Amino acid sequence: LTWNVMSKRRGLSLEEKRVKLLELFFEKKSFFQLKELEKLAQKEKGITSMSVKDVLQSLVDDGMVDTDRIGTSNYFWSFPSKAFNIRKGKLQQLRNSVGEMDGKKAVVQRELEAAQVGRENTEAYAQLLKAVESKRKAKESLATELDHFKACDPKTLESLCKQTEQAVEASNRWTENIFAVKSWCKNKFSVEEGEMDKQFGIPEDLDYLK
Repeated sequence: LTWNVMSKRRGLSLEEKRVKLLELFFEKKSFFQLKELEKLAQKEKGITSMSVKDVLQSLVDDGMVDTDRIGTSNYFWSFPSKAFNIRKGKLQQLRNSVGEMDGKKAVVQRELEAAQVGRENTEAYAQLLKAVESKRKAKESLATELDHFKACDPKTLESLCKQTEQAVEASNRWTENIFAVKSWCKNKFSVEEGEMDKQFGIPEDLDYLK
């Protein structure tokens, strides 16, 4: 009893009115004019007569209720079989949508797998880049130290120059290794150099030290 009182106080939502109005059509299995529906809906389903027209129009727009003009009057009707066919059609649409989504998912999965080609040597690239960066820092450190000793003993300067040359040679060897691996990947996996540089963090201006 309490629930019924609360329900009446808050009123029916639009969806609840649609369901109840359809129930009325299914139960009566007949044809109605708007005036008849307004009276029956308020009496048997608790739908206020003033809202029947809008609720009815929403059902007509969704294809749940049929309507036709006979003479000077508009008649409305809906049978359970129509609702069944509509639900069946919507179910088929959903199934088709699921099938399309599965197809799109498969395409994306193949694209992801293809994108992984050529990235197997990530660890090797990382090691090469780390070694090159280490040599660069060593060369910069030696160059800085050399500046501090320009006015020092010639033998010290000569030693520092040799160390610098060795560092440059080592750095160039690593640079050559990177160019060789890039060339191999490009020929093996048809990967663009720009894409490899971006993927593995290789500077675009990477070149031999002089």
